[in-house]
Amino acid sequence: MKFKDQLHEGVLLQRYKRFFADVELKGEKYTIHVPNTGSLKAVIDKSAKQKCWFSLHGDTSKKLQGTLEAVQAPNGTWVGVNTANPNKIVQEAIQAGMKKAKPHFKHWDYGFYKSEYKISKETRLDGIFCKAEADLEAKKAKKHFIEIKNTTYVEEHDGKLWAMFPDSVTERGQKHIKEMMELMADGHQAEFIFTVQRSDVVGFKPAAKLDPEYAKLLKQASKKGLIITPVIVSIDANEVKLTQKVLPVNLD
Repeated sequence: MKFKDQLHEGVLLQRYKRFFADVELKGEKYTIHVPNTGSLKAVIDKSAKQKCWFSLHGDTSKKLQGTLEAVQAPNGTWVGVNTANPNKIVQEAIQAGMKKAKPHFKHWDYGFYKSEYKISKETRLDGIFCKAEADLEAKKAKKHFIEIKNTTYVEEHDGKLWAMFPDSVTERGQKHIKEMMELMADGHQAEFIFTVQRSDVVGFKPAAKLDPEYAKLLKQASKKGLIITPVIVSIDANEVKLTQKVLPVNLD
């Protein structure tokens, strides 16, 4: 996915009120939007000024003058922080695979895909695969449900960095795992896609110290057949895209 607006490389001065950031570009300070509700642990170092990529829309009447897209982590790795991008690039990869009749991943070999699929009054999952569109509302047709999780948090284990999710307790995330297990019990496939917006990691683990219940449920769901796909997202100043590099998973 090409960025709609040109990205500038500046300096991140501070992030505050969760959705605000002050950045500096060529001596000028701008206040921009941070499209991320997470803590951004292991990404933003409050004690240092970090390089960042951001867009500016040019409308001086607006309080927020642009959007933060990526931050250079303390170890030098660029990390995508826009949580709207993972859904877009996954959908882009799925649609491109269908158009070419060559799925991005082999287990995505379906003829129809719909994003934002409601499974109940309370829950809308990120997407659903079917063999054909007619199967979407057919109760007996086997379906493949997906949920996409933005992943930027890392921890070091044995001298290597591991991508981890979540970066704080997520009751919503726990609920999604339980719902996926119910769908699998009905005979459907279910998959969690952890889009890892950084390239300095060797594998994926649930963040058991931060949310032990989530880690327990993810392991339980895996034993019941949940597909866990932690995949590297490539990002530079021009585009962000889903790669085919799937990380090894360690649920212990």
